Amino acid sequence: MIQSIDYPAILPALIVAVASVVVLLADAFGAPAKAVGGLTAVSLVAAAVALPFGHGRSTFCAAAVRPGEHVSCSYVADDFTVLFQAVVLLAAIVVVLLSHGEMRRSALPVGEYHFLLLAAILGALLLAAGRDLITLVVALETLSLPVFALVALRRYDGTASEAALKLFLVSVVSSAVTLFGISLVYGVTGAMHLDRVAAGLAHVHGDLRPVAAAGIVLTVAGFGFKIAAVPFHFWAPDVYQGSPLPVAAFLSVVSKAGGFAGLTLVLTVGFWPYGDTWGPLMGVLAAVTMTLGNLLALRQTDAVRLLAWSSVAQSGYILAPMAGGAHVRPHEWMTATAAYVAMYAIMNIGAFAVVTVAARRGIRDLESYRGLARVNPGSGFALAFFLLCLAGLPPGVMGLLAKVVVFRAAVGGAATWLAVIMAVNTVLGLYYYLTWATRLFAAGKARRVRVGRAGGLAIAVALAGAVAVSVAPELVLHAAALAVP
Repeated sequence: MIQSIDYPAILPALIVAVASVVVLLADAFGAPAKAVGGLTAVSLVAAAVALPFGHGRSTFCAAAVRPGEHVSCSYVADDFTVLFQAVVLLAAIVVVLLSHGEMRRSALPVGEYHFLLLAAILGALLLAAGRDLITLVVALETLSLPVFALVALRRYDGTASEAALKLFLVSVVSSAVTLFGISLVYGVTGAMHLDRVAAGLAHVHGDLRPVAAAGIVLTVAGFGFKIAAVPFHFWAPDVYQGSPLPVAAFLSVVSKAGGFAGLTLVLTVGFWPYGDTWGPLMGVLAAVTMTLGNLLALRQTDAVRLLAWSSVAQSGYILAPMAGGAHVRPHEWMTATAAYVAMYAIMNIGAFAVVTVAARRGIRDLESYRGLARVNPGSGFALAFFLLCLAGLPPGVMGLLAKVVVFRAAVGGAATWLAVIMAVNTVLGLYYYLTWATRLFAAGKARRVRVGRAGGLAIAVALAGAVAVSVAPELVLHAAALAVP
């Protein structure tokens, strides 16, 4: 059977895929590093511009098997897809800008770096658009496999090699668990498209219900690795610390956004009939993830490790609305999740942008940030603003709004106990974010940081987005509400 392809639907992903090959060939034929980096950035901007052209379209559709059965598609570019792909592309542009100085400082191979980065971005884009289990698994691997190489690209750095090995081992195990879970779901339902999986799960024979539940739990566990949820989080701190910092920023924002997009689709479109099974599981995962992440973040003295544990804690907040399961309409908690991911992406990529620039002068531990705002007002005030956003304090209003949104979703989903745990964890987060922010203005001898054009542009892009959302946060909420079916 020959399927027709709706090219406008896949245009953003197609642009990124073609660009990944072009940048590799350009480097092989001797193109300057700046030209290769510029080509990567331009391709991501072009992919973002192409998002509206595919909006509302779908492709790779399976014909109806039975009379009256609707057509199921593997790739759907609906509002939800466009929102998450926009978040991925905007964060990826900042990562590319940050990579310019890092590649020169760490002597990274230019062509291979940008090829692998674009391949991973392609996987994140597909995760937001995939509507069958096979497409989602392929997208997960397309996102994961290039990251192993990106982490280990500093070939003679033992820390980077160790980080890549840890990431590889955990990823391989999680992939095996995910595939086993999907095989159980397929064995019970006989379907791979998410809408048909949901129809099959709604009519599972009593003897097969435990098998279906086991398959769902194992599939969710695979996504838990990608979003660094406890107990699948052990790789995060060491990998963030051992990676080139733009790669750590990529893992913290782009990879996590793609993982949450895929998890949200799987739960709401495919596994919704079993909401009573995965809802309590999501609640427990959220509570443990945010608590462990915040407690360990309190002990950190290294800026990157603090952001790593903070990122784990943020995953717990994003998981919290899902605890409602079948007790709340999916539109409500999906809106909360989408809004929080969009706001979190801006906050965290901004913090990583400043940390990446500061690390070039050896500023890594928190104490070395003391007085940064005095010697580098631009970088210091920008980092303070991003930290206040993450803490949820004015003037970073969007961080406060993001937490209010997930609080409301958790309470509305009859998970009041989880809202109490979230309140305690919010106080814990306030402590280490504010401690770091106050150091920036304290008397000290912080080194003067040379930001550079690319680094300055990356910080400016993130800061502009954060300020815009803080001034008009209802725009993100409105976009998230429209995006969710």
